[in-house]
Amino acid sequence: MLMHIKQLLERNRYAIAASFTLLIIYLSLAPTSNAIDVIDVSDKTLHTFAYFVLALSWIFAIKSSHAFLKQKMSIGFFVLVLSILLELLQGSLTDYRTADYLDIVANTIGIIIAIVSFKYLLQLYNTI
Repeated sequence: MLMHIKQLLERNRYAIAASFTLLIIYLSLAPTSNAIDVIDVSDKTLHTFAYFVLALSWIFAIKSSHAFLKQKMSIGFFVLVLSILLELLQGSLTDYRTADYLDIVANTIGIIIAIVSFKYLLQLYNTI
């Protein structure tokens, strides 16, 4: 069963990463819902987790690349740029969201954790 799930993930790795990207964009620009207010977790923790998952999904998607360290750093950079762009859009395009540099800091921490922990997570993934 786990092998089938792993094969499914492998076949759809780019679609999964793209889906996470679109979800983050939507959640960043859509009006906040009351469902998020029910979750008793810091906003910064949610940012860190979201960008950890986003960066990790793209790193997993390209894990077969030759220049892997360079690719991980490039992904981290582009995810960070997306993070900054979304914060700027929140401040300029919406009247129900505000830009917050601390969100960018939390996003950066999530990206760094994804890059640093990838090798360990890949080892766990490869044991399946």
